[in-house]
Amino acid sequence: MDNPQEPETEEKTAPELPADLKFLRLLITGLTGTMIVGLLVLIAVIVIRFNDKSLDFPVVLTLPEGVTAEAYTQTKRWQAVVTTDDRILIYSRDTGELTQVIKLQSE
Repeated sequence: MDNPQEPETEEKTAPELPADLKFLRLLITGLTGTMIVGLLVLIAVIVIRFNDKSLDFPVVLTLPEGVTAEAYTQTKRWQAVVTTDDRILIYSRDTGELTQVIKLQSE
């Protein structure tokens, strides 16, 4: 302390935390880690899902004369068009030809 410009070098030790606060700090650390891992898994699932090859929408699908499409769905083997006159037209994915017509009964 001879030189007033030098700071005092006394080491101050932090007081010991109570057991409740130690446990709370451990819980928060664990939950933070869990949230980070969950977020990384969620991002990985989204990336994998967007890289998945899905079925392509047909370039051309010729409907019978005077038919208006209301809905469309497809599988690996067929494509279906629901029409405004309550019919389902089933087309082959391989050939694109109309293979089946299903008439829906209204109530």
